[in-house]
Amino acid sequence: MGLTRREFLELMGRGTVTVGVAGVTACASKTGGSEWVAPVKKSLEEKAVKAGNLPVLWIQGQSCAGCSISTINTVYPEIAEVLTETISLEFHPNIMASAGDLALKILTDAETNKKGKYVLVVEGSIPTKENGIYSTMGESNGKHITAKEWVERLGANAQAVLSVGTCAAFGGIPSGTPNPTGAMPVYKIIPKATVINIPGCPCHPDWVVGTIAHVLLFGVPELDEEKRPKLFFGKLVHDQCERRGYFDEGKMAKDYGDDEGCLFELGCKGPISHCDVPIRSWNNKVNWCIQCGSPCIGCTEPTFPDHEGEGLYSVLPVSKVKDIRWTGKIKKVKNLV
Repeated sequence: MGLTRREFLELMGRGTVTVGVAGVTACASKTGGSEWVAPVKKSLEEKAVKAGNLPVLWIQGQSCAGCSISTINTVYPEIAEVLTETISLEFHPNIMASAGDLALKILTDAETNKKGKYVLVVEGSIPTKENGIYSTMGESNGKHITAKEWVERLGANAQAVLSVGTCAAFGGIPSGTPNPTGAMPVYKIIPKATVINIPGCPCHPDWVVGTIAHVLLFGVPELDEEKRPKLFFGKLVHDQCERRGYFDEGKMAKDYGDDEGCLFELGCKGPISHCDVPIRSWNNKVNWCIQCGSPCIGCTEPTFPDHEGEGLYSVLPVSKVKDIRWTGKIKKVKNLV
C-alpha cells in the first residue's frame, strides 16, 4: 500500500478526517480534510481492489441514535468515494431501505456466510434484565430477538466489534443509577471478541471513521486499558485545554459561559477525561465544550454520567486529580489547597 501506519497516524493527528458511509458523509475540517483525503483514499482503494468491499453491520441497542446522527453529518462530500468504494454498509436501522424479514436476512446471512469477514458496529448499551426484552430487533418463530442476542451472535463471528458511543462502550446514560434495565456495555456481553471502544456522548465522527480506516488498512489500532484507540483517546483533555493556563494560575471562572478562567470549580471533568476534542473540535472545527464556556462532563469515561456519585457538575476531589502534570503555581483552586 502507498501509506504506512506511521504516515496514517501523522495525517490523523494533523487534521480532522472525513468519511462517507454508503453515500452518507461525516464531518470534515476545513484545514485538515483535504490533507487526509488523497493518501488514505489511494490506500483504501488499493485495499479494496485486492480484498473487495468490507461488509459493515451497524446495529443499535439502548440508543438515542445520537452517534449515528453525529457520524452522518455531512460537510465534505468528496470523501464519500473513499468508503463507498471500500466498505459496504449493509445494515443500519436509520438509513437502510429494507425492513422486516428482508432486513433481518442481511444479519443472518452475514452470521452464516461471512464469518470473520465483516465489522460489527454497535450503538447503545445492551439491557440484560428480564432476558433483555427492553431492546429488541425483529422476531424469530414468534419470539422477539433481543439486542443482547444479536450482539452475541454477530459479535462472535465479526472481524472486529466497534462499540460506538459511551452507551455501547461503557453503559452510558442507560446504565446510570438505578439502571432499571440492567444496561451493560458491549465488551461485557462478548468478553472474548475483539472489541474497540469509541466513546463520547455523542462520539466524534472522526473517531469512528479513523478507527474503521485503521482496521481496514492496518488492523486493530493500539488501545488503552479501556479498549479505546490511543490515537484519539491517549491524552487528557486537561493537558490539551486552551484554558489550562488559567488553572495553573489559579484563575477560576465564576459562571458558565465566562470567556476567561478555568472551569474546574464549575465541575469540569477535563482532568480525568481522555480525548482529543480540544484539538479536533466539533462541527467543522467551529467550537468545543470548554471553548463555549461549558465544563467538560467526562462523556468519554467509564464513569459517565454518575461519575461515582459525584454527578456531572460537582468539583473533582483531590484523589481524582493527583496525576495531573502541574505546570505552574496553584494559588486559589478550591479542593486542592
